[in-house]
Amino acid sequence: MEIRELKTNELGMLLALYRHLHDRDDPLPAQEVLDDVWNRIQEDKGHRIFGLFINDQLICSCVLVVIPNLTRGFRPYGLIENVVTHSKFRNRGLGKVLLKHALEDAWGLNCYKVMLLTGRKDEAVYRFYEAAGFDRNAKQAFLAKPR
Repeated sequence: MEIRELKTNELGMLLALYRHLHDRDDPLPAQEVLDDVWNRIQEDKGHRIFGLFINDQLICSCVLVVIPNLTRGFRPYGLIENVVTHSKFRNRGLGKVLLKHALEDAWGLNCYKVMLLTGRKDEAVYRFYEAAGFDRNAKQAFLAKPR
């Protein structure tokens, strides 16, 4: 098992894994849009995409974005998104290992907190995130989407 940031040439692996994230998702954009977004993510020092690999296969991934901040002693905060484990590898503790790695990275960057939101309404998902170090009662989340 290896946990590391994804490399530039591993976008295809990540997009294949993302098929296990949602039952349905928007279609992929044109290749030039996809390439532009991927290049911007790769160039952004605060944007990390971690992957857990077994035998060179990407099994799980998550995104950690570290955001500069002007409060809390100018310490940054983190946001974790797109937590996904390949459906054939779930319930083995691999996602928890990956999230703990992402948190360690955030703490190493002096983040004063890391936030994570989930749209799932499943107690097992909540327990999973709690076991990885998150507190579901620490704050109230609000979400706005375009109409």
